[in-house]
Amino acid sequence: MMVLAVLFALLGAASNAMGTAFQRKAASDIDSGGGLRLMLALARRPDWLIGIAGVVGAAVFQALALVNGPLALVQPLFILELPFALLIAIPLLHRRLPRAGWWAVAGVVAGLAMVLASAAPSGARDYASMERWVPVLVVGLGAVGGAIALARPGRPPLFRAAVLGSASAISNALTAALLKSAMGTLTDHGFGAFLAAWQTYGFAVTGVGAILLLENALQAGSLAASQPALTIGDATVSLFLGVTLFGESVRTGWWLLPEMAGAGLILWGVLRLTRVVPHLSKVAC
Repeated sequence: MMVLAVLFALLGAASNAMGTAFQRKAASDIDSGGGLRLMLALARRPDWLIGIAGVVGAAVFQALALVNGPLALVQPLFILELPFALLIAIPLLHRRLPRAGWWAVAGVVAGLAMVLASAAPSGARDYASMERWVPVLVVGLGAVGGAIALARPGRPPLFRAAVLGSASAISNALTAALLKSAMGTLTDHGFGAFLAAWQTYGFAVTGVGAILLLENALQAGSLAASQPALTIGDATVSLFLGVTLFGESVRTGWWLLPEMAGAGLILWGVLRLTRVVPHLSKVAC
């Protein structure tokens, strides 16, 4: 089961990387404001629609991964989306990744391996009581609402991109938790129960919200501001939700030392990659 969870999570990260690359291209070419007007402008662009197809494929793989493994294992693997996006874009754009970029990719992969090997996430429960869901939703949605208020137009672009990236990360983590619960209902009780579960409609709403926040974060400012918040935030919040909602366990004690070292290596790699991306060298065709 864990092997399938890892496999589907990796496929989901690769699909999401493709989707994010096309969405980023579409968002960067549009000058319209945020919110609904931005979404309407994007919906008329074929590259954005291709990006959405990649995101939908990622959601399917994510659902399959969550059925087979804990949230605290599946969501951190989506950190690999950023290096996957680079590796996909480089041959398509006839570009070359400099040596610093390859070191950054290696740092992200090694850091993630260190975190997951040290934490050893475990647990297979798909359900949580309303007593657990209510405070999680209040805090999570409250944090998203607060971030949107902080990122109002007129604030510095880097600040807006980082705050909106963080809001998208929280929404992504909530979507994954709701999806895991809904998929547990589907596998155990069938399609009728899946349609009757409030989590099914919950993950649809938070998923759309996460996409909208991502589009605005990409348009608001530099990738170097939004991507670290999105990448690290999603994994961190998902790990917290896995433990608090589904009773998943991670190793603590002295294991926290390699876990923190791995997290630092991931952060270093992500920051390096976001600085390398704008300066990719073009390869002569």
